[in-house]
Amino acid sequence: MTSFKNAEDSHQHSLQTLNELYEHDDFMESVGRVVDLGSGHEALDSRWWTTRFTRDEEPLPLNIKCTAMDLVDDISHEAKATVTYQKVDIETVSHAKRPYDVLWCHDTFQYMINPLQTLANWWHLAAQNSMLVVIVPQTTNVKYNRLAFDQLSGCYYNHTVVSLIHMLAVTGWDCEAGFFSKQASDPWIRAIVYRSNHLPRDPRACTWYDLAEIGLLPASAVDSINRHGYLRQQDLLLPWLDKSLTWFGQH
Repeated sequence: MTSFKNAEDSHQHSLQTLNELYEHDDFMESVGRVVDLGSGHEALDSRWWTTRFTRDEEPLPLNIKCTAMDLVDDISHEAKATVTYQKVDIETVSHAKRPYDVLWCHDTFQYMINPLQTLANWWHLAAQNSMLVVIVPQTTNVKYNRLAFDQLSGCYYNHTVVSLIHMLAVTGWDCEAGFFSKQASDPWIRAIVYRSNHLPRDPRACTWYDLAEIGLLPASAVDSINRHGYLRQQDLLLPWLDKSLTWFGQH
């Protein structure tokens, strides 16, 4: 189940975000442990993390440790040289011997049958203030000025920026300090958020106002909720890593 023809195509898509992260030297040097959630057999994204060097004139290895998690029988021989593999259901895994600094999830979250519980479980894998990167396709898009509804086998939810912020915040991920990106002509949503000190909440009892009060929502989302009582995507103005702002009124 994948949105791409092969592992290399998927990795090339991942590199759009990975290379942007790589430009932040202080961040890269702070990373000790990464988990690649839904790594696939080739584990190309996992291998990227473990083969990084500093960007100095005389580069030194960053020595990042990466655990690849998936339900494939094994990972490739090339991946095994630098990557640790755990055959596990990433929806239900909620314990790690040592917490992770970065949780990386590319082209996988759309297949989660219980996305809320999955995000809550991942909160427990994360170190304090650790980063979660989720790259997931929006399945309702505008193509040639018409709405297009596309869904692969195994995908049962239509993720949008609004729904993703809602689920992330309810499960304890800080979206106020997060980064979000999506181009109007591109179905892919990119979200970078941080583990807060707030435990995942009961989604049946938690309101938008609750999430705003504890500071887990972006400022533009709080403004929208205060005006309308709920979050409207056309009110969202969200930052990305390059300090650009995206208005989501055309998405």
